[in-house]
Amino acid sequence: MKISRVAEMRQLDKTAIEQFGITDELLMENAGLATGAVILNEFGINNKRFVVFCGIGNNGGDGFVIARKIHSNGGYPKVFILGDRQKFKGPAKLNLDIIARLPIDIREIDSVESLKSDLYHCDAVVDAMLGTGLIRNIEGFYHDVIALINSTDKTVFSVDIPSGVHGDSGKIMGIAVKADYTVTFGLPKIGNMLYPGYEQCGKLFVTHISFPPSMYEDIKIELNMHIDIPPRNQCFHKGDFGNLLCIAGAVGYYGAPYFSALSFLKAGGGYSRLASPLSITPFIAGKGSEIVFIPQEETDSGSISLKNKESLIALSDRMDMVILGPGLSLNEETQALARELAHAIDKPLLIDGDGITALCNDLQIIKQRSAQTILTPHLGEMSRITQVAVSEIEKNKIGLLQQTAKNLNAYIVLKGPHSLIGCPDEKIFINMSGNCGMASAGSGDVLAGTIAAMYTQGLTIKDAIRKGVFIHGLSGDLAAMDKGEDGITAQDILDYLPFSVKADRSGLNKTLQTRYVGAHIV
Repeated sequence: MKISRVAEMRQLDKTAIEQFGITDELLMENAGLATGAVILNEFGINNKRFVVFCGIGNNGGDGFVIARKIHSNGGYPKVFILGDRQKFKGPAKLNLDIIARLPIDIREIDSVESLKSDLYHCDAVVDAMLGTGLIRNIEGFYHDVIALINSTDKTVFSVDIPSGVHGDSGKIMGIAVKADYTVTFGLPKIGNMLYPGYEQCGKLFVTHISFPPSMYEDIKIELNMHIDIPPRNQCFHKGDFGNLLCIAGAVGYYGAPYFSALSFLKAGGGYSRLASPLSITPFIAGKGSEIVFIPQEETDSGSISLKNKESLIALSDRMDMVILGPGLSLNEETQALARELAHAIDKPLLIDGDGITALCNDLQIIKQRSAQTILTPHLGEMSRITQVAVSEIEKNKIGLLQQTAKNLNAYIVLKGPHSLIGCPDEKIFINMSGNCGMASAGSGDVLAGTIAAMYTQGLTIKDAIRKGVFIHGLSGDLAAMDKGEDGITAQDILDYLPFSVKADRSGLNKTLQTRYVGAHIV
């Protein structure tokens, strides 16, 4: 499923009108018809009372069509216009004129007090106030109306996007409607899919409003949909399922190397080697004895010494993939080692944690690599990569991710709720699996090994990243279903990896399919 920016959707509307002759009146009719169908199927209409809030613009015009559909299906809509009805034009004015001829109560409102009685006595609310064009924080009367809607226990249907959610970021612009259902038009917008906007949408539907599929071909953002993991050949041995080298760990950092190396095995990889400092190796071995250990000479602070450079490069040449960075430490010598290894290793390289910090001092190393590179930053690390404040990244996550992945010629997994996968060709995949319980130490290290396991089982780098991110999130979701989201640890995510792969291979249950669908098509 493709996802659009607000500007892209405007262009799609224009193309539909000019190239295919699908008039804006027809687009608005289709939008209202689909929303009416969702209301009918999910809630019912006959003999129910609806309050329809309409802003000045096409979102309000959609609301007029919906009010007409409610009326024609035996419901009782009451339309409240937030502003001067004389400002409507085009298809919005046409539809206002139509419902003005019907026995539908239409009022212009300018105070919250005048709304309360009708709102408290209705069965459901339709939010057709602001749509996707919002660019500034909501204040004044609109703020008060949204606050009033949210204070009730009424079922709320939002049109295109909950009013107050930024269409290109999912950011709440001061306040936003908390919808139970949202029907978006053409394609889901970024703001429908990214938190916190995604959560404001409730159950999300999309109607393509007569757009031909060919119009979507150039859209570069899409959901991270299902990819089959290659079947396991019964005649294979451990080497056939891949060889991984993790260069990770330092004194005080025992979990990161353990999780990254063992998750590779738990997700289906064959042979996992861990190069970590000599002094910590016995402690990790006591917990992860399936890992093959390559103890390393240490710095005075207990991190991997630069002296190991040549042997690590030689070992890397025999591997299918290398992970560099989990728990590596910020020791100056070890950071220098990370940079030199990234430059010299001629294998697919996943760089995480302290490895990312090391490379931030010389991003040219990433650009110049001939083999494929994967970076797995959280927002703070992405800020260090881009030299852009976290607050600014959150305003334009996808745009910045596209630019950075292209400039570095690297795949970048921006970790977080609905993790984003950026590709060098500027394609972006939005991942739907995972939950807030996974926001705990070590979770990203499990992700690194999981991606590597998908690659060594036969997927391309891009598909392995997509599949690894999904499987990692699914593992966290399965853990949460059994244990709840509170207190999930990286060990839980690790332990559920085999169940996650099994569930993915055999077919997800209906609950998970519904959760990951993104938007239901009307």
